[in-house]
Amino acid sequence: VPFERLKGRLKAPLSGELLGRFGEQRANGGTSWKGVFIRAGAGSQVRAVAAGEVVFADWLRGFGNLIILDHGDGYLSIYGNNEQLLRSTGQKVSGGDAIASVGTGGSSDESGLYFEIRHRGQPVDPLKWVRLR
Repeated sequence: VPFERLKGRLKAPLSGELLGRFGEQRANGGTSWKGVFIRAGAGSQVRAVAAGEVVFADWLRGFGNLIILDHGDGYLSIYGNNEQLLRSTGQKVSGGDAIASVGTGGSSDESGLYFEIRHRGQPVDPLKWVRLR
């Protein structure tokens, strides 16, 4: 199924409390959120929202341990602030596969996941795509 047809039907990458919302001003007075931040316990499993290929799996300043999945047709899902990455660049994943575990390694002191969806490089509101558990 093309990623675009999954809009509104994807499962969230993990369960937790929504702290940061797309478009809202960040608490530190910086830029607005380009994704969402879901507070969850350290070590909680992060799951792929849909099938794709890992195109980045490494530490990145401001994101901590980051994993990016390419879902085709210009769609990417981005998972940051992880304690551990469970997949490597080039690996294929299915929707629901564990890809990382939650940590505090990004720009937040909170334990949780930073999650974005992008289309052709532009961030889109992930809450229009995923159903929070």
